[in-house]
Amino acid sequence: MANGISNDYYLPANNPNFKVTDKADNGALGKDAFLKILITQLQNQDPTSPMDDKEFISQMAQFSSLEQMQNMTKAMGDLLASQQQSQLMNYSTFVGKEVKWHELTDKLDDKGTPIYNDGTGQIKELKFIDGEAVFVLADGKEIKPGNISSILGGGEATSTTPKVPTNPLVQASEMLGKTVAYTSATTSELVQEIIESIVNKSNGEIEYLLADGSRLTKDQFTVVENSTETKDDEEQVAESETVTE
Repeated sequence: MANGISNDYYLPANNPNFKVTDKADNGALGKDAFLKILITQLQNQDPTSPMDDKEFISQMAQFSSLEQMQNMTKAMGDLLASQQQSQLMNYSTFVGKEVKWHELTDKLDDKGTPIYNDGTGQIKELKFIDGEAVFVLADGKEIKPGNISSILGGGEATSTTPKVPTNPLVQASEMLGKTVAYTSATTSELVQEIIESIVNKSNGEIEYLLADGSRLTKDQFTVVENSTETKDDEEQVAESETVTE
C-alpha cells in the first residue's frame, strides 16, 4: 500500500530537513522567512487535497500585513531619529545661557504642599539620555527642559546654531538685551526699555521682564531697530529744541 502525503507537511516545523534562519533584528520571524514557509507549504501539499483557496489567500494577507508592519516600524524609527536630531539643534542654543530651574521633590511642607527645589546655573553641556534632552549645568547639576522656569541671559548665538528655533522658550531667549517699545498703561506714552529676562509661566505663556520692572507678553511690545542711533537722534533733537528756545 502506497504511503500518502501527510498533512503534517503543512507545518515545516515537523520536517527535520527544514530550517528557518531568516529572522528580524529582534529575533522575531522576518517576512522572508514567512514567505519561505508559505512556499514550502505549497511545495509539500498533498496533490489530492491541495490547500484551500481561502487558506492560501489568508496566508498571503498575513504576509502582506507582516511586510507593512515591518516597513511601518522602520519608518517610525527613522521619524524618531529625525525628531531627536531636530531637538538637538533647537536645544543647542541653550548652551552657555544662564537659567533658573526648579524641580519637584517627594517631600511635603506642613500644609501638605509639594516642596520644590530651585536654583540658577549656566548650561555647559547638552546630551540625550534614552531619547530625552538633558542639560548639564556648570556645577554638574542635570536638568531637563521641563525644569527650566526662566532664562536669565548669556550665550550668544553662533553661525552653527539656528537663528529661529522652533522651541518657544529658545526663541524668546533671543530677545534678551534687545530694546523694545510699548505703551505705558498709566501714562499712555510710548516707552522704550531693554529686556533683561524672560519667565515661562505655568500655563505655558512667556513673559518678558524689562529694566523698569514691567512684565509684558510678546504682543504688547515691538522691537526697536538700531536703538542706539534712535536714542542719539532723540538727544540731538532735544538739544536743538533747547537752543532754539
